[in-house]
Amino acid sequence: MAFKKPTTHAAVPDSPDRLFRDLPRRKHASLFDHQGQVLRNYVAQALDAADVALQLPTGSGKTLVGLLLAEWRRRKFRERIVYLCPTRQLVHQVAEEASAKYGLTVEPFTGKIKNYAPEAKTAYQDGDRVAVTTYNSLFNTNPFFNNPDIIIIDDAHAAENYMASQWTLRVSRFEPEDEALFTAMASVLKAVLPPHNYARLTGDWQGVDDISWVDKIPGHLLAEIASELRATITANVGDTSHRYPWRMLAGHLHACQLYVSFSEIMLRPLIPPTWSHGPFSGAKQRIFMSATLGAGGDLERLTGRPWIKRLPIPEGWDRQGIGRRFFMFPEKSLTEEQTLQLRRDLMRKAGRSLVLTPNKLDAEAVSKDVKEHLEYPVFTADDLEVSKTGFTSSAHAAAVIANRYDGIDFPDDDCRLLFVEGLSRTTNLQERFLINRMGANLLFNERIQTRVLQAIGRCTRGLNDYSAVVITGDELPAYLTDRKRRAYFHPELQAELEFGVDQSTRVNAQDLLDNFAIFLDHDEDWEEANQGILDAREAATQAKFPAMDQLEAVVAQEIAWQTAMWNEDYTKAYDSARDVLGGLTDSALRGYRALWHYLAGTSAEAAAAAGEAGFDAHARTQYRKAKEAAAGIPWLVGLARGSAAAAPTPEEVDHGSLLLQVEQLEAQLVKLGTLHNREFSARESAIREGLKDGKTFEQAQVLLGEHLGFNAGKREDDASPDPWWIVGNIALVFEDHANAKGETSLIDATKARQAASHPDWMREHVPASAGAQIQPVLVTPAKKAKDGAMPHLGRVAHWDLDDFRRWAEQALVTVRDLRRDFHEPGDLAWRAQAAQALSDSRADAPSLFAWLAARPAREHLTSVP
Repeated sequence: MAFKKPTTHAAVPDSPDRLFRDLPRRKHASLFDHQGQVLRNYVAQALDAADVALQLPTGSGKTLVGLLLAEWRRRKFRERIVYLCPTRQLVHQVAEEASAKYGLTVEPFTGKIKNYAPEAKTAYQDGDRVAVTTYNSLFNTNPFFNNPDIIIIDDAHAAENYMASQWTLRVSRFEPEDEALFTAMASVLKAVLPPHNYARLTGDWQGVDDISWVDKIPGHLLAEIASELRATITANVGDTSHRYPWRMLAGHLHACQLYVSFSEIMLRPLIPPTWSHGPFSGAKQRIFMSATLGAGGDLERLTGRPWIKRLPIPEGWDRQGIGRRFFMFPEKSLTEEQTLQLRRDLMRKAGRSLVLTPNKLDAEAVSKDVKEHLEYPVFTADDLEVSKTGFTSSAHAAAVIANRYDGIDFPDDDCRLLFVEGLSRTTNLQERFLINRMGANLLFNERIQTRVLQAIGRCTRGLNDYSAVVITGDELPAYLTDRKRRAYFHPELQAELEFGVDQSTRVNAQDLLDNFAIFLDHDEDWEEANQGILDAREAATQAKFPAMDQLEAVVAQEIAWQTAMWNEDYTKAYDSARDVLGGLTDSALRGYRALWHYLAGTSAEAAAAAGEAGFDAHARTQYRKAKEAAAGIPWLVGLARGSAAAAPTPEEVDHGSLLLQVEQLEAQLVKLGTLHNREFSARESAIREGLKDGKTFEQAQVLLGEHLGFNAGKREDDASPDPWWIVGNIALVFEDHANAKGETSLIDATKARQAASHPDWMREHVPASAGAQIQPVLVTPAKKAKDGAMPHLGRVAHWDLDDFRRWAEQALVTVRDLRRDFHEPGDLAWRAQAAQALSDSRADAPSLFAWLAARPAREHLTSVP
C-alpha cells in the first residue's frame, strides 16, 4: 500500500464561536447571541482557569456550547478532551446531536472498557476526537480515561452522587446482594448503638419516627470499632459492586462519616476527595456546565474543588424561562380517589405521559394501575436509557421512573404531560442527617431547589416546548405552593406556579380536565391565560437565599479540612475547621455551626490521640459548643462533658428528649401533609371521636401519641398493656379503663397488679423501651380501689379519664397552632417554638413524665374493703 500523506494542521480560529462557521455539516446557520456571548467570555476570562463554571439555562443550547468548547480546544491545543454525561442515554444523545445538528464528529464510549473499539480509543488518545462518556467512566478505580487534559462536566448539578459514589459505601437492608454485608456490619455496630436504635437498624420498627430515623456514629466510637469494621467489610464485601468504593475507603475510615437508618448504612467522607483521583485532579481544566450552578459554594462542595471561576448567566435569561408549564395541584381540591381517577383521565387525553416517583414502591403501584385501568405499555428508566423510540413512537404509553429527576429528556412532541408524585428533599443519609438532626437545612436550599427544577423541567427542554405538570405527594406540593419559598424561584416559574395554584383551588376534576384540553390545543383560548402568566412574571422578583455569601466564603476551608483529615494531618484539619467557624456568623446557620464545632472537636481529638499536647481540651471546648447548638443529639452530651461515658445531667437528658420529640413531631406533620387540611383534620377527628368512646379509646390514644411526636404502639398479646408512648429515654405505658362505669367503678387487685407489671412486659417485648424510665399510668374514672390493690398502685400513676380528655384537647390545639407556622423539617427557630409550646401545655415527654410520676394512684384513690 502507498504511504499515507502527513497530516496537515489547519488554522484554528481564535474563538470557539468562530469555529462554528467552519463546520460544513452544521444544520444551524449561526449561533444564538447568548451562546456566542458565553463562548467569548470563556476565551476572555477563563481560558487558563483550573476550574470554570458556565451557567446556561435548559433549552438555551448548552450542549452545543460544550461541544464547541471541546472541539475548539482539541484543534487549537491538541488536547485530550472528555465530555461527561450522567447517563448512557445522554452519551448517545449528545453524540447524535453533535453529528446530525452541528456537523461535529465525536466518539461515544459506554459499557465495559474491553468493548471499546480500538480505533475509537486511538482517536481519543491521539487527540483526534472528543470522547463523550458517562461520569462513571471517569470516576472509578481503573478508568480508561486516566489522563485527560480537559474535562467538560455536563449537568454538573447532577454530578454529586456520581462523583461521590467512588468514595461512598451504601449498604441496603432491602437489597438481596447486600444482605450478608449489612448483617455483618450491623453486628459490629451493635456495640456502639443504643439498643432501641440497633433494633431500628435491624428492622424492628413500627411508627413514622422509626422510618424517618437517621443518626451518625460519632467519630470517637467509629475509631473504637474501626479495625473490627474494616475486617468485617473486607471479609463480606465479596465480588459485589461495593468492592470498588471499599478500595478507596478502607485506609481512610478516620476521614469518613458513618450514617445509619432503618434501611441503610452509609460510609463516606463529608466532601468527596476528588483531589485524590488523578484522572480528575490532574486535568489542566475542568469545565462545569449546568442550568443552575447554585450559590453558597454548593458546586464546590459537590465536586471537591475549592476555587471555581463562575461565568455570568447570559443577559436576559434572568427573567425569561424555557418553554411553558401548566401546573396542576389536584390535591388542593380533590380527594385521594378523585386524584387517582384524574391521573387516568389526563393520561387518556395526553396519549403519552411521564411519571416521576420518589421510590420503586410508588413506581410499581403507578405501573400496576396504568396496566390495569388503561392497558398502556409502561417504560422504565432502563428501557429509556437504551432508546426512547419505543415510548415516543407509541400513541399511548406511560414512562414511570423511580427516584430519578434528571438525565432523561422529552422535548417537542415527545411528551406533554408530566406527573411528579412526590420528591424527596434528600438523596442520601448524609443530607438527611444534616437537615433532620443538625438543623442545617440552609446549606441545602439551593440543592433542593435545583432538584425540583430538574424534575418539573423534564418535558420543557426548549423555548417552544410546553407541558402540563401535575404535582402530588407529601412534600412537593407544599414546597411549590408556599408563597415564602416561591419567592426564591425564577420570576417565570413564580408566575407559572401562581397561575397553577389559582386554577387548582376550589375546582372539580372536570374543570382540570377542561383546562388541560385548552392547554394542549395551545390556541387563542390559551393565549389569554398565557398573557396572565407573562404579566405576573414581570411583577415578580427573585429573592436570594439567606447566608449564601457566608457559605460561599468558607467552602475552600471546608475542603481544606477534608483534605487534611484524608491525609491524617489533624492539626491542620483543626485549624481549617476553626477557619470555617470564623466565617459562619449568621444566626440562621446555627445548625451548620454545630456540625463544624463537632468536626473541629473530632480533629482535635484525633490530634490528641496522635500525641499533640493540649488538643484534648480543644476537643472538649468544641464538643460543648456543638452540643449547645444541637442539643437534640444524645451522643454530643457525653462528648461535651469530657468523656463519652460521662453521665449527662438530668436537665441535659430531658432537653435532648424534648428536641427528639420535636423532630418526630416534624416527621408526623410532613406525613400528614401541609398542602391542605384534609388528612390533618381527619386525624384530629379520629382522635377526638375515638377518645369519647370506650371501644375506640385505646386506638385513639395511639394516634394521639403519634400526633404529639411519640413513638406510640399497642399489641393485642396475652397480658400486654394498653398503648405506650416512648421518646428518648422516657416511656409511658397505659392501663385504660375508658369502659368503666364512671365514679362507681372499682380498681381491684388484679387490675392493679397488671398495671404495675407493665414495665416488665415493655422491657421484654418493646426494644425502644430498653434503658428507658418506664412509668405505668392508670387512666380511669374510678375514685376507689380495693384494699388489696393499694400495694401495687404505689408504682402506678393516676390520670382521671375526664382530665385526660381535657388535656388531650389542649394538646391537639397546640399541635394545630404549631402546624400553622411549620414549613419544613430542620427549621431551628420553629423547633424552639415547638419545644416551648409543648412544654407550656405539658405535652412534652419530660414534663408529662414528671407530672405523672408525682401522682401515685394510691394517693388519688380511696381504699375500700
